[in-house]
Amino acid sequence: MGTIGHMAELIDRFGRVARDMRVSLTDRCNLRCVYCMPETGVNMMPASTLLTDDEVIRLVRIGVEKLGISKVRFTGGEPLLRRGLEDIIAATARMRVGASQEPATGVRSDSESAQRADSGADMALRAPEIALTTNGIGLAARASRLKSAGLNRVNISIDTVQPAEYAQITRRGRWSDVAAGVRAARAAGLAPVKINAVIMRGINEHAAPQLLAFALRNGAQVRFIEFMPIGPRGSWGPAAVIRGAELVRQLREDFSLSEVNPALRGSAPAALWNVAAGSYKGEAYPAGQVGFISSVSDPFCAHCNRTRLTADGLIRSCLFSDTETNVRELLRIGASDAEIAAAWQARMWAKPEKHGIGEPEFVQPERSMSAIGG
Repeated sequence: MGTIGHMAELIDRFGRVARDMRVSLTDRCNLRCVYCMPETGVNMMPASTLLTDDEVIRLVRIGVEKLGISKVRFTGGEPLLRRGLEDIIAATARMRVGASQEPATGVRSDSESAQRADSGADMALRAPEIALTTNGIGLAARASRLKSAGLNRVNISIDTVQPAEYAQITRRGRWSDVAAGVRAARAAGLAPVKINAVIMRGINEHAAPQLLAFALRNGAQVRFIEFMPIGPRGSWGPAAVIRGAELVRQLREDFSLSEVNPALRGSAPAALWNVAAGSYKGEAYPAGQVGFISSVSDPFCAHCNRTRLTADGLIRSCLFSDTETNVRELLRIGASDAEIAAAWQARMWAKPEKHGIGEPEFVQPERSMSAIGG
């Protein structure tokens, strides 16, 4: 298994190196989005299985300081429901990772590794980038504190800007709270603010132009995410998926779009397009960008650089993999950092080549998105 200078790394059999860590802090959520959770909710994880704040911090530290993680994203459920969120972020901001300038794909050859180790470039220390994915409820009251704790940026999940439709999709009438959260995040300097939107045929396929205009007017970047089979059983079908290419064609009816050079994308999940300044429905908007995450129609598995930690302390190499390594148990029986790192490396080494959505052998994960972390 690979190293960064003298540091271990999370490499898999296909040469992909994990630099991006997704940390779920809870499986609880204050919304019931139709594509994520049944209206009645799901059985919550037993409290005894959830990682404590100190356990989360220790595992993040192992990832950052021993395994080369350079970006940490806190998710849920809804991470704002975690009381110790600011303390966890502050502890993460004090960590330091070897600042290696990787090739854009996150996949590095042996010769490049040797060259960087010889130059000492991997040994410069910096803090990891810290991000948060949230539904935005409660963000208005906490954005400044989160920024002060060390949070760099935020993604806010919004699937429509129409209050009635928002209530229908989320089964909660909290649109005004979410809109306030977007404004507060921008005011606090959590830039760039990104909006994650799932567009589904028969539910909100008309919402994309309104969302793009809303994002541009609020200094945010919306990323349209294809509907994936990761929610309640029976809620997903390929007919409901609106492909990124279809959304591009739809948006070009009202906006001037130009594709950003795909060679600059690297391991980022979103294909970016520039949007020229203009007006929509008689109201002006500035220039900006829009992203398309086409996990179903154009998967980016070959360049995936993610590793995942669930709220109950399980390492997953892929969102759609049901194979996990229980590092919570290792923590609680007194395993050393080195032993935990080795178990983590072994799980990532076995990462599947691709998620397999649309293939005959694909099986939807047992855990839903709320139990895995976005």
